[in-house]
Amino acid sequence: MPFGELCEVADGAWAWIQPDGTWWLNNAGLIGTPDGDVLIDTCGNEQRTAALLDAVSDARPGSRVRWAVNTHAHGDHVFGNSLLPPDVALIGHENMRHDLERDTLLDSCPPLWTPLPDWGRVTKRLPNVIIHERLDIVAGDVRVQVLAPGYTAHTGGDLVAWVPQSSVLFAGDLVFASLTPLLLMGSVSGARRALEWIERFGARVIVPGHGPVLTGPEIAVVLDSHRRYYDFVESVGRAALAAGRTPLEMAESVDLGEFACWPDSERIVMNLHRWMAEAEGREVDHAQAWADALTFNGGPLHTSL
Repeated sequence: MPFGELCEVADGAWAWIQPDGTWWLNNAGLIGTPDGDVLIDTCGNEQRTAALLDAVSDARPGSRVRWAVNTHAHGDHVFGNSLLPPDVALIGHENMRHDLERDTLLDSCPPLWTPLPDWGRVTKRLPNVIIHERLDIVAGDVRVQVLAPGYTAHTGGDLVAWVPQSSVLFAGDLVFASLTPLLLMGSVSGARRALEWIERFGARVIVPGHGPVLTGPEIAVVLDSHRRYYDFVESVGRAALAAGRTPLEMAESVDLGEFACWPDSERIVMNLHRWMAEAEGREVDHAQAWADALTFNGGPLHTSL
């Protein structure tokens, strides 16, 4: 299992899990139908996406991918798009398409990570099927509902894929299982609000954007931990504003408590940048947020891509 494993999580539904879910190691998914299959996200580079597609072919040797859904614009979920067959219908939110169009990491990646990601032979491929709220894929007796929360959460263009008949929800990065969520390009309040939206599906299985698959009581445990984390970010942000301190100053002085053991804990700096910018009604300074995260981390962020 050099890159990931395709695990069947319900009849006709698979999750592609890339341990350990940290920077650039995303999850993806597959939904089988009699008329072709639905892929949920790709991966961050050529090697990992090729491994995903090989696993899909092994699991479904008599089928082909006809549709692919991008849950949001971040490169770990979409840079492998160009490896999909050209006739695959690539589905994304309009805001997601706009964000990916402006993304420059494939052309020039700054030294934010170590080792620097190796993209391989991938090129930018944008969705050609654009949705705002909902799109249903109906193939034989399988229905896949592609849905947007309707507000900025992890990003401004989030989508989930819901399979009612098997009660499986592919949640993208609205859920990080036992890892630190990243909200720099989204909204702390929106991400918290999205937890209630996710709960209303009543899913038996949730495939998060990063981390292990969630089933049964694990779902409530992880969603509740997200709530506590978002409340923590808000309380620390309020204290920073009251004391006139910067996100970095506050992050360096605060005790992360139960969240200290979550991988990618340096994201507290980025999330404070986001919350404080929202609270003050201004645009977030992305360059400063990344610089502060590197300072907090003591250097570039670790990745295994």
